[in-house]
Amino acid sequence: MPELPSVEALLAEAVEALGGKQRPGQVEMALAVERAIRTGEHLAVQAGTGTGKSLGYLVPAVRHAVAEEATVVVSTATIALQRQLVDRDLPRLATALKKSLGREPTFAILKGRRNYLCMHRVHSGAPDEPEDEGLFDPFAISRLGRDVQRLHEWSSDTETGDRDELVPGVSDQAWRQLSVSAKECLGVSKCPIGTDCFAERARAEAGRADVVVTNHALLAIDALEGYKVLPEHDLVIVDEAHDLVDRVTSVATAELSTAALAIAVRRCGRQIEEDVADQLSEAGEGLEIVLSEMPVGRLDAMPRALAGALAAVRDSAHRCITALGPERKEDPDAAVGRKLALALLDEIHDTAVRLLEAFDDDEAHRRDVVWLAGDFRDDSKPPTIKVAPLGVGGLLRERLFAPRTTVLTSATLTLGGTFDALARQWGLPASSQVPVVDATATEKEPPSDLSTPRWSGMDVGSPFEHGRSGILYLARHLPTPGRDGLPPAYLDELVDLVNAAGGRTLGLFSSMRAAKQATEAIRSRIEYPVLCQGEDSTAQLVKKFAEDVRCCLFGTLSLWQGVDVPGDSLQLVVVDRIPFPRPDDPLASARQRAVEARGGNGFLTVAATHAALLLAQGAGRLLRSTNDKGVVAILDPRLATARYGGFLRASLPPFWTTHDPEVVRAALKRLDAAASA
Repeated sequence: MPELPSVEALLAEAVEALGGKQRPGQVEMALAVERAIRTGEHLAVQAGTGTGKSLGYLVPAVRHAVAEEATVVVSTATIALQRQLVDRDLPRLATALKKSLGREPTFAILKGRRNYLCMHRVHSGAPDEPEDEGLFDPFAISRLGRDVQRLHEWSSDTETGDRDELVPGVSDQAWRQLSVSAKECLGVSKCPIGTDCFAERARAEAGRADVVVTNHALLAIDALEGYKVLPEHDLVIVDEAHDLVDRVTSVATAELSTAALAIAVRRCGRQIEEDVADQLSEAGEGLEIVLSEMPVGRLDAMPRALAGALAAVRDSAHRCITALGPERKEDPDAAVGRKLALALLDEIHDTAVRLLEAFDDDEAHRRDVVWLAGDFRDDSKPPTIKVAPLGVGGLLRERLFAPRTTVLTSATLTLGGTFDALARQWGLPASSQVPVVDATATEKEPPSDLSTPRWSGMDVGSPFEHGRSGILYLARHLPTPGRDGLPPAYLDELVDLVNAAGGRTLGLFSSMRAAKQATEAIRSRIEYPVLCQGEDSTAQLVKKFAEDVRCCLFGTLSLWQGVDVPGDSLQLVVVDRIPFPRPDDPLASARQRAVEARGGNGFLTVAATHAALLLAQGAGRLLRSTNDKGVVAILDPRLATARYGGFLRASLPPFWTTHDPEVVRAALKRLDAAASA
């Protein structure tokens, strides 16, 4: 193959073809990614909104894939970014670079099997398994029937079977009727409709592609659970890397409930002796009795009664698995029933074993956190015992960083002014310990030694002039927030700010309770419409908010990271309080205590880092284009007065900062007048 143009030349060509403007930070990022590919050194890149980071990593990735006939995996946290990459960025880039690269680069999107319609389920019907008590409601049954009928009709029209392409969508219950997990799948060789399998087609297409776009959950499954769902690849680019640890933790979390045991008994059905299935049913009843007498929250020791109940579950699940016997030749319908039963029994058995082993080591060396979630008084939240890893850094270091070069990028990676907080969570050494690597190196070394992975971090900045375009208002005069909802002074401050801004407000609250309280309290005190999360789908609420420049939108967690509204509709972001994890959060509290046991600062390492990341994401909602201007108002005075406030403020964009409410209200009124002119 002839020598390809340089990364810098290809980037310039792509930007020109796409009608964009080349930015210094984008060029710096592309060259850094190219160097990481060449040397095998891992890379963390903070690239602010407006940098054009997608092209910054896609251009060197595509060049590498074409030059080496290799596959590159790009992982994202959100469906929105996946769609942006597959529907807009990659098609345009492939067309722009086709001539210079000698051929048109190819790309594909790959998701977990549960995201694709199962044609065997479509043709054979879903198992008769009423897993949801709501199905006894006639309305729920009729809605389920309508949704399933729609899926049957759609199966004849769709080219991909991808759930995200079904608009409008259907309920989770309906989708589960006609889809399967990886463990429930018969396999392409045994399924009578395997050749028409949407999931297998997607995998085959991904295997031929230069760039495969996937999500963090599937990346984690591929790396941690031994299911080789992604094609062979030597480079991973993790976009929205600030979310990686939470998504990996979610994949590595297991749970056990009496509802799952009851479903497993039903799935066994007539496939095993009745008395063997009865033992599992009795074990489930015993577990239910034990859990009903336990308080919700983290377990620091294994109660004897719970240990006995879990051992009974483990042993009875194992007997059911043995009774089902080895795989055998049978008709597809029987094979499906057996596969469904085995998948759930394996999960129940392995989770029971993991729960019992979680307390084998002394407290200082435990790897898992166990807690009881749910409430017997609320039928929608039956008690469930959960187990999650205390940390995922070791797993990531061994399974993600060791085998291949990894690039991590996001608009928010430096917390407290450094990469160290997130690096520790990823299993990478602190920046002060990062080995110095020769910048002129041309030979690719093994990506990492498990003890000291090679990596470097860089912040390529943002094209936004934060100090001229945004104000950070710290309401130092307000009282410290309490546990009894928003203080009256907060509501008064909120009314004053929203009125000064003429609406145009995104309210980010630490809880749904606070968001609803604020909505109800100020609707009667302002003339502008206020939308509250939960009143419609989040996507529809954001759409209405963007279309009505006088509108306000209040909500919680998903709005902190999922709103992209440039222009006059958003000129004020209000945060009610520093978003620390709840004190009774079992995983956060266990991680904090583990850090303290090693002599570290648990609060700063866990709680403050969590808060800093969310604050940075929330503040990032304000400036979404170079013409945007506005205010980020933090009502919690601790950001200005507490000792940890400096760490949190250093994680925010470099806005001009003030504590004066008069200055802020005057600025908002000027912005409102200019936008209305």
